[in-house]
Amino acid sequence: MTDAQVSMTPEKMAKLEELLHRQEIYDCLVRFSRGIDRFDREVFLSAFHEDAQISAGIFVGDPVSLYEWAQSMHSEGQAATQHSLLNHSCDIEGDIAHSETYYLYVGRNRDDTNWMAGGRYIDRLEYRAGQWKIAFRNNAIEWSGTVPTMDIPFADVADLPLNGVPSRDVNDPSYQRPLLNRRQPFIPGN
Repeated sequence: MTDAQVSMTPEKMAKLEELLHRQEIYDCLVRFSRGIDRFDREVFLSAFHEDAQISAGIFVGDPVSLYEWAQSMHSEGQAATQHSLLNHSCDIEGDIAHSETYYLYVGRNRDDTNWMAGGRYIDRLEYRAGQWKIAFRNNAIEWSGTVPTMDIPFADVADLPLNGVPSRDVNDPSYQRPLLNRRQPFIPGN
């Protein structure tokens, strides 16, 4: 027997299965953030069960209505948005999981100001048909405010767009496959 065979006890197998479930849950939460920041409706909705309920600020409703409301609000109000996920805890009991995920939201407003908010996504996720998805989300907004504006760094570098420019759709460089460098080597100071 190899060391790997000896060390894979039922307890370790159970821990491995729990880690896989935790990763699937976290991946689900990332799909939500990516989906709204890239205005990718399919990715956004893949984070929710169809019958999910969401409570977020003034909004209370279903995933499709949330996407339409948030997409409209963000496209009219901001030129760019980032929903960053921070601390994450998750309790799994069978096919139900409860998670708390801290977030930091930053939006570049159309008037060139920046708006930030922080809070927590408090979710109940359910494992159905082999997938973890959000069944209920409570968005606990804890603070918000504006931050000073400054120019985006390196915006004047002529060949910067060759590797793609940020966009709120499938033209964003994150969708590029394969991801390749199209810029010439340049080391500042040399």
